Amino acid sequence: MQNLTDDMLMLKVKSGDLDKLGLLYERHKKRLFGFFYNLGNNPSVSEDLVQNVFVRMLKYRSSYAGNGSFAAWMFRMARNVNYDYHKKAAKNKIAVGTDPEDVHVETDTFSEKVDMEDKAYQIKRAMAQLPDEKRELLVLSKYREMKFKEIGETIGCSEGAAKVRVHRALKELRNIFLQLETV
Repeated sequence: MQNLTDDMLMLKVKSGDLDKLGLLYERHKKRLFGFFYNLGNNPSVSEDLVQNVFVRMLKYRSSYAGNGSFAAWMFRMARNVNYDYHKKAAKNKIAVGTDPEDVHVETDTFSEKVDMEDKAYQIKRAMAQLPDEKRELLVLSKYREMKFKEIGETIGCSEGAAKVRVHRALKELRNIFLQLETV
């Protein structure tokens, strides 16, 4: 079963073989956790959101056509789950974010390690100041390493528009980062 693609597995789920969703879960739970965590959710919330994505995948399995990228379809679900969670949290005034754990970096000298950790901290601070849409684009492109075509499918735009949006988000991140460095 390990040689079945994600598309084939999801089509089997769609046709009623619900056990195949477990294989998809095992393949993608870490990716989705990283996506939610990098968007600023704490670890326990991120785990819950991963579960919610797979519940939605099961609920909306009939909407899976199999003619696009499975990852794009899955991350579109993840975006919606994240949006719904934050909308509900804002309505209920729940604190949703925590500071991400420190980045672990292997370097030769202590000063290099301190400098790297400081830069990583500044990048996290800059990412936190970005609007949600731009932070989400950067997480998809840089942390999840999705191709622009998949990002376009995920957010509902063309590949070219996805490139432009990611470029603009990077430019804004760089500006915020440079402002934080001067403070």
